[in-house]
Amino acid sequence: MGDAPKSHRPLLALVAVVAVATAWSAWRPHDYATWFFELMIGFAGVAALLATYRRFRFSSLVYGAVAVHFTILAVGAKYTYADMPLFNQLRDAWRLSRNHFDRVGHFFQGFTPALLCRELLVRTSRIGRSRWVIVFCIAAPLAFSAFYEILEVWWVMLFYPTSGPEWLGMQGDPWDAQWDMTSALAGALVATFVFSWWHWRSMRKVAPEEISA
Repeated sequence: MGDAPKSHRPLLALVAVVAVATAWSAWRPHDYATWFFELMIGFAGVAALLATYRRFRFSSLVYGAVAVHFTILAVGAKYTYADMPLFNQLRDAWRLSRNHFDRVGHFFQGFTPALLCRELLVRTSRIGRSRWVIVFCIAAPLAFSAFYEILEVWWVMLFYPTSGPEWLGMQGDPWDAQWDMTSALAGALVATFVFSWWHWRSMRKVAPEEISA
């Protein structure tokens, strides 16, 4: 990686993180079927970034967010979100009602798609120059989060019809899906507003001709 052009380093770093996280996660996971389900969308997303890299290179911030997001997916896939050891310790130490590691995953389920959506709109369309970009950057992650909840239900109905609440990691919370989507909303809001300036600067470095001053 040291001899690679600087412009390629964010993508190479992402690939390295994905490779290491996948190898670690695949070593004695809780259940290989769960492992595959939790990581398949992450694999698809990284594959799409690799396939489109020559035509559209994202900013370093986006590649960094995807790397962190994939690592969280890999941890959840290995232990299942409801049994992540560190968050079990936090649950016991703070006397929480449940393990909240899945909320971290759903936060990034809103955060990362919001960055991807914003960059695509800003660099390829007039919408990116208007306030409508805020609406799309919040609506798109929420739509993806809702679709993921539906996908989980389909997966359970097909492969785990007798153990839905346990497999889904609801941990006795009847509002689990709603809180998951709320976490995604929080992630989208943070990406759209808190990281806006940083994202703008990161985009200007990779595509200054597409970004107005």
